[in-house]
Amino acid sequence: MPSKPRKRRPGDYIPPNGPLRHVLDTFMILIGAFITAMAFNLFLVPNHIASGGVSGLSIIAKSLFHIEPAFTQWALNIPLFAAGYLLLGRSYALRSLLGTVVLPLLVFLTKDWIAPTTDPLLASLYGGIGVGLGLGLVFRGRGSTGGLATLAQIIQKYSGLSLSLCVVLMDGLVIVLAGLVLSPERALYALIGLYITGKFIDVVELGFNYTKVAYIIAGKTEEVADAILHHLDRGLTKLSAQGGYTGDNRTVLMVVVGQSEVTSLKTLVQTIDPTAFVIITNAHEVLGEGFSLGRGNKQNT
Repeated sequence: MPSKPRKRRPGDYIPPNGPLRHVLDTFMILIGAFITAMAFNLFLVPNHIASGGVSGLSIIAKSLFHIEPAFTQWALNIPLFAAGYLLLGRSYALRSLLGTVVLPLLVFLTKDWIAPTTDPLLASLYGGIGVGLGLGLVFRGRGSTGGLATLAQIIQKYSGLSLSLCVVLMDGLVIVLAGLVLSPERALYALIGLYITGKFIDVVELGFNYTKVAYIIAGKTEEVADAILHHLDRGLTKLSAQGGYTGDNRTVLMVVVGQSEVTSLKTLVQTIDPTAFVIITNAHEVLGEGFSLGRGNKQNT
């Protein structure tokens, strides 16, 4: 059966490296930096919540020495940018240049905005949301705000440690310092803000449309495959596998479904083959020809 023509997605109209793509990336970096600066000055600074990174260090410096956070951020970002250029390469430096320069500028321009709350819990929650949304947009624009993330990548490159561990170590050191300089309670609020920031970066980058990947090993492989194709209206991929104990050759069906289709898939498989072995796991993002969460998409082969 010939495959159905694929509907064009918004990304299809914008070449990945064309001038329009670069304009869109620049716009997202600028908007993301503005949202980050706004959340920083409205929630984190007035409530002394230093939730990691150079921004957290700038809050500590403001509490100790009354230095404007923007000046601290520039003072730290410039040598880190130079180190990134020398040790991580020109392409990394170019991606982080705009965010490194613009974010402290926007922090300076919004420094006199009045804080809407003095409740540290609310500030850590809303500050984390705002910073997460802003940084997520910067990352979607293929940019970076530099800072301790650059240092984490340098450490990862030369130490062999994972990048996630290096980032956690950098942010953890800032929060520990905040606990010593500000107060242990503020450090705990900073942890809340940091956690919320990470979650909302994921939301911006990956969206809310979480999908599921199901791996199905059934005795009635063809019947199950036919039902998925024609009753569930989903495509699938047949993977060749071998039993570890028996050594028998088996076929594993791999199918990607939306969250709302998981129950229908399980019911369908159990009805046809009650002894089937089914593994269902999360897939935060699915890219490729013809896939969407709508019906009638034969996304696999």
